[in-house]
Amino acid sequence: MDGMFILTILIVIGALAFDFINGFHDTANAIATSVSTKALKPRQAIILAAVMNFVGAMTFTGVAKTITKDIVDPFTLENGSIVILAALIAAIFWNLLTWYYGIPSSSSHAIIGSIAGAAIAAAGFETLNYTGFIKIIEALIFSPVLAFGVGFTVYSIFKIAFKNLNLTKTNRNFRIFQIFTAALQAYTHGTNDAQKAMGIITMALIANNYVSSTEIPFWVQFSCALAMGIGTSVGGWKIIKTVGAKIMKIRPVNGVAADLTGAMIIFGATYIHLPVSTTHVISSSILGVGAAHRLKGVKWDTAQRMIVTWVITLPISALLASISYVILNIFF
Repeated sequence: MDGMFILTILIVIGALAFDFINGFHDTANAIATSVSTKALKPRQAIILAAVMNFVGAMTFTGVAKTITKDIVDPFTLENGSIVILAALIAAIFWNLLTWYYGIPSSSSHAIIGSIAGAAIAAAGFETLNYTGFIKIIEALIFSPVLAFGVGFTVYSIFKIAFKNLNLTKTNRNFRIFQIFTAALQAYTHGTNDAQKAMGIITMALIANNYVSSTEIPFWVQFSCALAMGIGTSVGGWKIIKTVGAKIMKIRPVNGVAADLTGAMIIFGATYIHLPVSTTHVISSSILGVGAAHRLKGVKWDTAQRMIVTWVITLPISALLASISYVILNIFF
């Protein structure tokens, strides 16, 4: 059997595995607040998130095209199959490691850093598409800052708008509304996160001359959406605990404000074809809402640990990918 074909199959399997892991790793982002406030039972929340993730993943492909062409040029990528396989190995390892310790790190940072690190190991720094790469990094950096600010603003508006209402009745109504905001957030998560694996598979298909354009084949879109949905159905309880309880004590009104904020930022990024970290965006939304609610109510030590993980993910995944590339290059 042709070696290039075998590498392509391994990449497809690896990318689907990454999407599956991304699903259970990031399930918490979409449903943690609704589970925390008891708006949804855990099983109900996970089924809802799985379905909406799948639907979201089947809706758009713009982010996938950005991943395919804006980090490195797949048409000229040296040892493209080995680069992509090394990137997947590094990103999957980092995702599993942070999931094991219950740290909501970024799958987006992991895969983007891994692609860059493996490509640099293969052909040096000049192989990066700096215009596109910097644009992606800017989106990853500024989206959580924007989410914090929007979350703070949305909850501040809520406080003014609902200050004279009965607290018990308001919380009950918001708990019902939170079912819909959790579904919306799961949908937007699918529109952005599932596309990263689509872009990786398409990049491999281009590098190995199986396709000649950056258009995402339907079978790639469907298989990645399915892998994300199945992964979501498994759930990620350790991260749900961190996002849903260890940042702040979440009430239904807090959860709705955070969910709406996260959905707006993520869908906005999807609309302009930019990958963002759903983990960063949603966690930052909760932090912004918490700061507007009561500054001392936010558990800043948990936030600090999360931020440190966010900062180190990209360089560590790049390093892991470069090491993986060197090892793979020996065998292939």
